Amino acid sequence: MTTTTTNPLTTKTTNTTAQTAIIKEFIAKRLPEYQALALDIHEHPEVSNYEFYSSGALVAQLEKEGFTVAQDVAGHRTGFDARYLGKKPGPTLAFLAEFDALPGIGHACGHNLFGTYSVLAASALKELIDEVGGELRVYGTPGEEGGENGSAKGSFVKHGYFTDVDAALCIHPGYRYQKTSASLANDPVDIKFYGVASHAAGAPEAGISALEALLQVFNGINGLRLSLPKDVNIHGIITDGGQAANVIPEFASARFYLRAANRKTLDQVYEKVENIVKGAALATGATYEFGLFQNAVDDVIVTPLFDEVFFRHAEEAGVPETEIQERDSGSKGSSDVGNVSQVIPTIQPTVSIADEYIAGHSEEFKAAARSTKGLASIGIAAELLATTALDLLQDPELLAAIKEEHQKQVAKGN
Repeated sequence: MTTTTTNPLTTKTTNTTAQTAIIKEFIAKRLPEYQALALDIHEHPEVSNYEFYSSGALVAQLEKEGFTVAQDVAGHRTGFDARYLGKKPGPTLAFLAEFDALPGIGHACGHNLFGTYSVLAASALKELIDEVGGELRVYGTPGEEGGENGSAKGSFVKHGYFTDVDAALCIHPGYRYQKTSASLANDPVDIKFYGVASHAAGAPEAGISALEALLQVFNGINGLRLSLPKDVNIHGIITDGGQAANVIPEFASARFYLRAANRKTLDQVYEKVENIVKGAALATGATYEFGLFQNAVDDVIVTPLFDEVFFRHAEEAGVPETEIQERDSGSKGSSDVGNVSQVIPTIQPTVSIADEYIAGHSEEFKAAARSTKGLASIGIAAELLATTALDLLQDPELLAAIKEEHQKQVAKGN
Protein backbone atom coordinates (compact mmCIF):
# COMPACT_ATOMS: atom_id res chain seq x y z
CA MET A 1 0.00 0.00 0.00
CA THR A 2 1.16 3.54 -0.69
CA THR A 3 0.56 6.67 1.29
CA THR A 4 0.42 10.30 0.29
CA THR A 5 3.18 12.53 1.63
CA THR A 6 1.83 15.80 3.03
CA ASN A 7 3.05 18.90 4.72
CA PRO A 8 2.65 18.08 8.45
CA LEU A 9 1.46 21.57 9.24
CA THR A 10 -1.64 21.04 7.07
CA THR A 11 -2.60 18.15 9.39
CA LYS A 12 -3.97 16.18 6.47
CA THR A 13 -4.25 12.49 7.21
CA THR A 14 -1.85 10.08 5.50
CA ASN A 15 -3.83 6.87 5.86
CA THR A 16 -4.97 5.13 2.69
CA THR A 17 -8.60 4.20 2.23
CA ALA A 18 -7.66 0.53 2.41
CA GLN A 19 -5.85 0.97 5.71
CA THR A 20 -8.73 2.87 7.26
CA ALA A 21 -11.10 0.17 6.03
CA ILE A 22 -9.03 -2.51 7.78
CA ILE A 23 -9.19 -0.57 11.05
CA LYS A 24 -12.92 0.04 10.74
CA GLU A 25 -13.65 -3.57 9.83
CA PHE A 26 -11.69 -4.86 12.82
CA ILE A 27 -13.45 -2.46 15.19
CA ALA A 28 -16.90 -3.30 13.83
CA LYS A 29 -16.24 -7.01 14.24
CA ARG A 30 -14.90 -6.68 17.79
CA LEU A 31 -17.19 -3.91 19.05
CA PRO A 32 -19.82 -6.12 20.76
CA GLU A 33 -17.04 -7.92 22.63
CA TYR A 34 -15.54 -4.65 23.86
CA GLN A 35 -18.94 -3.25 24.79
CA ALA A 36 -19.52 -6.31 26.95
CA LEU A 37 -16.07 -5.76 28.48
CA ALA A 38 -16.90 -2.12 29.32
CA LEU A 39 -20.19 -3.16 30.93
CA ASP A 40 -18.42 -5.86 32.92
CA ILE A 41 -15.90 -3.36 34.27
CA HIS A 42 -18.73 -0.90 35.02
CA GLU A 43 -20.41 -3.57 37.13
CA HIS A 44 -17.20 -4.24 39.08
CA PRO A 45 -16.05 -0.78 40.24
CA GLU A 46 -12.70 -0.75 42.04
CA VAL A 47 -10.75 2.13 43.54
CA SER A 48 -7.07 2.95 43.22
CA ASN A 49 -4.66 0.10 43.96
CA TYR A 50 -7.50 -2.44 44.09
CA GLU A 51 -8.52 -2.68 40.41
CA PHE A 52 -7.72 -6.40 40.24
CA TYR A 53 -10.84 -7.40 38.31
CA SER A 54 -10.72 -4.51 35.84
CA SER A 55 -7.00 -4.76 35.23
CA GLY A 56 -7.25 -8.52 34.82
CA ALA A 57 -10.08 -8.20 32.30
CA LEU A 58 -8.11 -5.76 30.12
CA VAL A 59 -4.95 -7.87 30.38
CA ALA A 60 -6.85 -10.98 29.30
CA GLN A 61 -8.22 -9.09 26.29
CA LEU A 62 -4.79 -7.82 25.28
CA GLU A 63 -3.28 -11.29 25.53
CA LYS A 64 -6.13 -12.60 23.40
CA GLU A 65 -5.29 -9.94 20.79
CA GLY A 66 -1.65 -11.06 20.66
CA PHE A 67 0.10 -8.56 22.95
CA THR A 68 2.82 -9.58 25.38
CA VAL A 69 1.78 -8.29 28.79
CA ALA A 70 3.78 -7.69 31.97
CA GLN A 71 1.81 -7.09 35.17
CA ASP A 72 2.58 -5.50 38.53
CA VAL A 73 4.75 -2.79 36.96
CA ALA A 74 6.10 0.64 37.96
CA GLY A 75 5.33 -0.04 41.61
CA HIS A 76 1.62 -0.62 40.97
CA ARG A 77 0.22 -4.09 41.52
CA THR A 78 -2.70 -3.45 39.15
CA GLY A 79 -0.59 -1.75 36.49
CA PHE A 80 0.40 -3.44 33.25
CA ASP A 81 2.63 -2.99 30.23
CA ALA A 82 1.39 -4.58 26.98
CA ARG A 83 3.55 -4.56 23.85
CA TYR A 84 3.53 -5.63 20.24
CA LEU A 85 6.62 -5.07 18.12
CA GLY A 86 6.13 -4.80 14.36
CA LYS A 87 8.33 -6.60 11.88
CA LYS A 88 9.86 -3.35 10.65
CA PRO A 89 11.45 -0.49 12.61
CA GLY A 90 9.41 2.62 13.31
CA PRO A 91 8.08 4.91 16.05
CA THR A 92 6.90 3.63 19.42
CA LEU A 93 3.45 4.78 20.50
CA ALA A 94 1.76 4.25 23.86
CA PHE A 95 -1.99 4.06 24.39
CA LEU A 96 -2.91 4.91 27.98
CA ALA A 97 -5.62 2.86 29.70
CA GLU A 98 -7.46 3.90 32.86
CA PHE A 99 -9.91 1.62 34.66
CA ASP A 100 -10.33 2.80 38.26
CA ALA A 101 -13.64 3.91 39.75
CA LEU A 102 -14.57 6.56 42.30
CA PRO A 103 -15.12 5.64 45.95
CA GLY A 104 -18.80 5.13 46.72
CA ILE A 105 -20.31 6.17 43.41
CA GLY A 106 -18.45 3.79 41.07
CA HIS A 107 -17.71 4.52 37.39
CA ALA A 108 -18.95 8.10 37.40
CA CYS A 109 -15.94 9.22 35.37
CA GLY A 110 -16.34 6.59 32.66
CA HIS A 111 -13.03 4.79 33.05
CA ASN A 112 -14.79 1.55 32.13
CA LEU A 113 -14.93 3.12 28.66
CA PHE A 114 -11.50 4.79 28.81
CA GLY A 115 -9.61 1.52 29.12
CA THR A 116 -11.57 -0.23 26.39
CA TYR A 117 -11.03 2.71 24.01
CA SER A 118 -7.26 2.28 24.21
CA VAL A 119 -7.19 -1.53 24.11
CA LEU A 120 -9.46 -1.72 21.07
CA ALA A 121 -7.55 1.05 19.27
CA ALA A 122 -4.20 -0.65 19.80
CA SER A 123 -5.63 -4.02 18.79
CA ALA A 124 -7.09 -2.59 15.58
CA LEU A 125 -3.83 -0.84 14.69
CA LYS A 126 -1.94 -4.07 15.36
CA GLU A 127 -3.53 -5.39 12.14
CA LEU A 128 -1.30 -2.96 10.22
CA ILE A 129 1.80 -2.61 12.39
CA ASP A 130 3.79 -5.37 10.69
CA GLU A 131 3.26 -3.57 7.39
CA VAL A 132 3.96 0.00 8.49
CA GLY A 133 6.57 -0.70 11.20
CA GLY A 134 6.94 0.44 14.78
CA GLU A 135 5.88 -0.70 18.21
CA LEU A 136 2.53 -0.45 19.98
CA ARG A 137 2.20 -0.34 23.74
CA VAL A 138 -0.78 -0.18 26.05
CA TYR A 139 0.06 1.04 29.53
CA GLY A 140 -2.47 0.14 32.18
CA THR A 141 -2.24 3.06 34.59
CA PRO A 142 -4.23 2.60 37.82
CA GLY A 143 -5.61 5.15 40.21
CA GLU A 144 -6.16 8.21 38.01
CA GLU A 145 -8.77 9.39 40.52
CA GLY A 146 -6.13 9.33 43.24
CA GLY A 147 -6.08 7.51 46.54
CA GLU A 148 -3.89 4.72 47.82
CA ASN A 149 -0.83 4.50 45.56
CA GLY A 150 -2.72 6.71 43.12
CA SER A 151 -1.92 8.55 39.89
CA ALA A 152 0.19 5.76 38.42
CA LYS A 153 1.24 7.64 35.29
CA GLY A 154 3.63 9.59 37.49
CA SER A 155 5.26 6.29 38.45
CA PHE A 156 5.44 5.17 34.83
CA VAL A 157 7.30 8.40 34.06
CA LYS A 158 9.66 8.01 37.04
CA HIS A 159 10.42 4.39 36.11
CA GLY A 160 11.37 5.34 32.57
CA TYR A 161 8.46 3.78 30.68
CA PHE A 162 8.27 6.77 28.33
CA THR A 163 11.98 7.33 27.65
CA ASP A 164 11.78 5.37 24.38
CA VAL A 165 8.19 6.33 23.46
CA ASP A 166 7.56 8.91 20.73
CA ALA A 167 4.00 9.93 21.67
CA ALA A 168 1.09 8.91 23.90
CA LEU A 169 -2.62 8.81 23.15
CA CYS A 170 -5.84 8.34 25.08
CA ILE A 171 -9.45 9.54 25.06
CA HIS A 172 -11.71 10.46 27.96
CA PRO A 173 -15.51 10.13 27.73
CA GLY A 174 -17.41 13.38 28.18
CA TYR A 175 -20.43 15.43 27.25
CA ARG A 176 -18.96 16.71 23.97
CA TYR A 177 -15.99 16.12 21.73
CA GLN A 178 -13.29 18.50 22.88
CA LYS A 179 -9.57 19.00 22.38
CA THR A 180 -7.03 18.21 25.07
CA SER A 181 -7.24 20.82 27.82
CA ALA A 182 -4.54 22.17 30.11
CA SER A 183 -5.57 20.67 33.44
CA LEU A 184 -4.07 21.75 36.75
CA ALA A 185 -1.07 20.43 38.62
CA ASN A 186 -2.14 18.78 41.86
CA ASP A 187 -0.35 17.89 45.08
CA PRO A 188 -2.57 15.56 47.17
CA VAL A 189 -1.42 15.91 50.78
CA ASP A 190 -2.27 14.42 54.15
CA ILE A 191 -1.95 16.49 57.32
CA LYS A 192 -1.75 14.75 60.70
CA PHE A 193 -1.47 16.26 64.15
CA TYR A 194 -0.56 14.45 67.36
CA GLY A 195 -1.54 15.93 70.72
CA VAL A 196 -2.27 14.65 74.24
CA ALA A 197 -5.63 13.24 75.32
CA SER A 198 -7.29 14.51 78.47
CA HIS A 199 -10.72 15.10 79.97
CA ALA A 200 -12.11 18.09 78.08
CA ALA A 201 -13.81 19.55 81.17
CA GLY A 202 -12.02 17.95 84.14
CA ALA A 203 -8.42 18.50 83.08
CA PRO A 204 -8.21 20.49 79.83
CA GLU A 205 -4.86 21.98 80.90
CA ALA A 206 -3.31 18.51 80.75
CA GLY A 207 -4.23 17.99 77.11
CA ILE A 208 -3.04 19.19 73.72
CA SER A 209 -5.79 19.31 71.13
CA ALA A 210 -4.75 17.89 67.77
CA LEU A 211 -8.09 19.04 66.42
CA GLU A 212 -7.45 22.64 67.41
CA ALA A 213 -4.18 22.56 65.48
CA LEU A 214 -6.02 21.20 62.46
CA LEU A 215 -8.71 23.89 62.66
CA GLN A 216 -5.98 26.52 62.66
CA VAL A 217 -4.71 25.03 59.41
CA PHE A 218 -8.13 25.45 57.80
CA ASN A 219 -8.29 29.05 59.05
CA GLY A 220 -4.74 29.71 57.87
CA ILE A 221 -5.47 28.37 54.40
CA ASN A 222 -8.60 30.51 54.17
CA GLY A 223 -6.49 33.54 54.97
CA LEU A 224 -3.85 32.46 52.47
CA ARG A 225 -6.39 32.42 49.63
CA LEU A 226 -6.42 36.24 49.62
CA SER A 227 -2.82 36.36 48.43
CA LEU A 228 -2.79 33.46 45.94
CA PRO A 229 -2.94 33.65 42.13
CA LYS A 230 -6.37 33.10 40.57
CA ASP A 231 -5.36 29.73 39.12
CA VAL A 232 -4.72 28.23 42.57
CA ASN A 233 -7.39 26.00 44.10
CA ILE A 234 -7.15 24.46 47.58
CA HIS A 235 -9.81 22.19 49.01
CA GLY A 236 -9.80 19.68 51.83
CA ILE A 237 -11.74 17.61 54.35
CA ILE A 238 -11.23 16.49 57.94
CA THR A 239 -10.68 12.74 57.90
CA ASP A 240 -10.40 12.34 61.69
CA GLY A 241 -11.44 14.93 64.25
CA GLY A 242 -11.59 12.90 67.43
CA GLN A 243 -13.90 10.28 68.88
CA ALA A 244 -15.73 11.89 71.79
CA ALA A 245 -16.75 15.44 72.66
CA ASN A 246 -15.54 15.08 76.26
CA VAL A 247 -12.05 13.94 75.27
CA ILE A 248 -9.43 16.33 73.96
CA PRO A 249 -8.43 14.73 70.63
CA GLU A 250 -4.90 13.33 70.68
CA PHE A 251 -5.05 12.79 66.91
CA ALA A 252 -6.61 14.70 64.05
CA SER A 253 -6.07 14.51 60.30
CA ALA A 254 -7.13 16.11 57.04
CA ARG A 255 -6.64 15.53 53.34
CA PHE A 256 -6.13 18.42 50.93
CA TYR A 257 -5.73 18.83 47.20
CA LEU A 258 -3.45 21.73 46.33
CA ARG A 259 -3.86 22.77 42.69
CA ALA A 260 -2.30 25.36 40.39
CA ALA A 261 -1.88 26.00 36.68
CA ASN A 262 1.75 24.88 36.70
CA ARG A 263 4.28 23.04 38.82
CA LYS A 264 6.36 26.13 39.67
CA THR A 265 3.39 27.91 41.25
CA LEU A 266 2.24 24.75 42.99
CA ASP A 267 5.63 24.17 44.60
CA GLN A 268 5.33 27.63 46.15
CA VAL A 269 1.80 26.90 47.37
CA TYR A 270 2.97 23.61 48.88
CA GLU A 271 5.64 25.45 50.87
CA LYS A 272 3.15 28.07 52.09
CA VAL A 273 0.68 25.43 53.28
CA GLU A 274 3.43 23.48 55.01
CA ASN A 275 4.43 26.66 56.85
CA ILE A 276 0.83 27.05 58.02
CA VAL A 277 0.94 23.49 59.38
CA LYS A 278 4.22 24.20 61.18
CA GLY A 279 2.73 27.36 62.67
CA ALA A 280 -0.36 25.52 63.91
CA ALA A 281 1.83 22.90 65.56
CA LEU A 282 3.96 25.58 67.22
CA ALA A 283 0.90 27.49 68.44
CA THR A 284 -0.78 24.47 70.02
CA GLY A 285 2.14 22.34 71.11
CA ALA A 286 1.14 19.47 68.84
CA THR A 287 3.48 17.58 66.56
CA TYR A 288 2.66 17.03 62.91
CA GLU A 289 3.18 15.08 59.70
CA PHE A 290 2.73 16.71 56.31
CA GLY A 291 3.30 15.34 52.82
CA LEU A 292 2.05 13.68 49.67
CA PHE A 293 -0.03 10.53 50.13
CA GLN A 294 0.39 9.52 46.48
CA ASN A 295 2.16 10.70 43.32
CA ALA A 296 2.15 14.40 42.58
CA VAL A 297 0.21 15.28 39.42
CA ASP A 298 1.62 17.69 36.85
CA ASP A 299 -0.26 20.11 34.61
CA VAL A 300 -1.08 19.03 31.07
CA ILE A 301 1.08 20.41 28.27
CA VAL A 302 -1.12 20.72 25.19
CA THR A 303 0.36 20.04 21.74
CA PRO A 304 -2.17 21.68 19.38
CA LEU A 305 -0.92 20.02 16.18
CA PHE A 306 -1.45 16.59 17.71
CA ASP A 307 -5.08 17.45 18.50
CA GLU A 308 -5.57 18.87 15.01
CA VAL A 309 -4.62 15.51 13.51
CA PHE A 310 -7.13 13.79 15.78
CA PHE A 311 -9.96 16.16 14.88
CA ARG A 312 -9.20 15.91 11.19
CA HIS A 313 -9.99 12.24 11.56
CA ALA A 314 -13.11 13.10 13.56
CA GLU A 315 -14.27 15.27 10.65
CA GLU A 316 -13.55 12.49 8.14
CA ALA A 317 -15.41 10.00 10.35
CA GLY A 318 -18.50 12.18 10.22
CA VAL A 319 -18.63 13.34 13.84
CA PRO A 320 -21.47 15.91 13.92
CA GLU A 321 -20.31 19.50 14.35
CA THR A 322 -23.02 19.94 16.97
CA GLU A 323 -21.20 17.46 19.20
CA ILE A 324 -17.85 19.27 19.00
CA GLN A 325 -17.10 21.94 21.59
CA GLU A 326 -14.55 24.30 20.08
CA ARG A 327 -13.79 26.42 23.12
CA ASP A 328 -12.33 25.26 26.40
CA SER A 329 -15.14 24.97 28.93
CA GLY A 330 -12.94 26.61 31.57
CA SER A 331 -13.69 23.81 34.02
CA LYS A 332 -10.34 22.47 35.18
CA GLY A 333 -9.51 19.48 37.30
CA SER A 334 -6.30 17.49 37.33
CA SER A 335 -5.11 14.35 35.57
CA ASP A 336 -1.90 12.36 35.73
CA VAL A 337 -1.93 12.48 31.94
CA GLY A 338 -0.16 15.75 32.74
CA ASN A 339 2.90 13.86 34.00
CA VAL A 340 3.20 12.09 30.65
CA SER A 341 2.61 15.30 28.68
CA GLN A 342 5.59 16.90 30.39
CA VAL A 343 7.97 14.39 28.76
CA ILE A 344 6.42 13.41 25.39
CA PRO A 345 3.62 14.70 23.12
CA THR A 346 0.32 13.49 24.56
CA ILE A 347 -3.34 13.90 23.68
CA GLN A 348 -6.42 13.30 25.78
CA PRO A 349 -9.39 14.69 23.86
CA THR A 350 -12.94 13.75 24.83
CA VAL A 351 -15.71 11.99 22.94
CA SER A 352 -19.42 12.45 23.53
CA ILE A 353 -21.36 9.88 25.56
CA ALA A 354 -24.49 11.95 26.26
CA ASP A 355 -26.92 14.16 24.36
CA GLU A 356 -27.53 16.42 27.35
CA TYR A 357 -24.97 17.98 29.68
CA ILE A 358 -23.62 15.65 32.36
CA ALA A 359 -21.25 16.65 35.14
CA GLY A 360 -18.30 14.43 35.86
CA HIS A 361 -18.38 12.34 39.05
CA SER A 362 -22.20 12.33 39.08
CA GLU A 363 -24.89 9.64 38.95
CA GLU A 364 -25.81 10.97 35.50
CA PHE A 365 -22.26 10.43 34.23
CA LYS A 366 -22.24 6.95 35.74
CA ALA A 367 -25.43 6.12 33.85
CA ALA A 368 -24.06 7.57 30.61
CA ALA A 369 -20.96 5.38 30.93
CA ARG A 370 -23.14 2.31 30.41
CA SER A 371 -25.76 3.87 28.13
CA THR A 372 -26.34 3.02 24.49
CA LYS A 373 -24.48 6.14 23.40
CA GLY A 374 -21.70 5.52 25.88
CA LEU A 375 -21.13 2.00 24.62
CA ALA A 376 -21.35 3.17 20.99
CA SER A 377 -18.55 5.66 21.74
CA ILE A 378 -16.11 2.75 22.06
CA GLY A 379 -16.20 2.25 18.30
CA ILE A 380 -15.61 5.85 17.25
CA ALA A 381 -13.04 6.50 20.00
CA ALA A 382 -11.01 3.45 18.99
CA GLU A 383 -11.19 4.44 15.33
CA LEU A 384 -10.00 7.99 15.98
CA LEU A 385 -7.16 6.83 18.22
CA ALA A 386 -6.02 4.18 15.76
CA THR A 387 -6.14 6.39 12.66
CA THR A 388 -4.39 9.26 14.45
CA ALA A 389 -1.67 6.90 15.63
CA LEU A 390 -1.32 5.46 12.12
CA ASP A 391 -0.57 8.94 10.79
CA LEU A 392 2.29 9.27 13.27
CA LEU A 393 3.66 5.86 12.33
CA GLN A 394 3.63 6.63 8.60
CA ASP A 395 4.54 10.30 8.41
CA PRO A 396 7.97 11.08 9.90
CA GLU A 397 7.61 14.79 9.10
CA LEU A 398 4.34 14.98 10.98
CA LEU A 399 5.74 13.20 14.01
CA ALA A 400 8.81 15.43 13.97
CA ALA A 401 6.63 18.55 13.78
CA ILE A 402 4.52 17.36 16.71
CA LYS A 403 7.64 16.67 18.77
CA GLU A 404 9.09 20.07 17.95
CA GLU A 405 5.88 21.85 18.90
CA HIS A 406 5.70 19.87 22.12
CA GLN A 407 9.18 20.99 23.14
CA LYS A 408 8.21 24.61 22.50
CA GLN A 409 5.06 24.17 24.59
CA VAL A 410 7.05 22.64 27.46
CA ALA A 411 9.50 25.55 27.36
CA LYS A 412 6.62 28.02 27.32
CA GLY A 413 4.74 26.33 30.15
CA ASN A 414 1.23 27.00 31.40
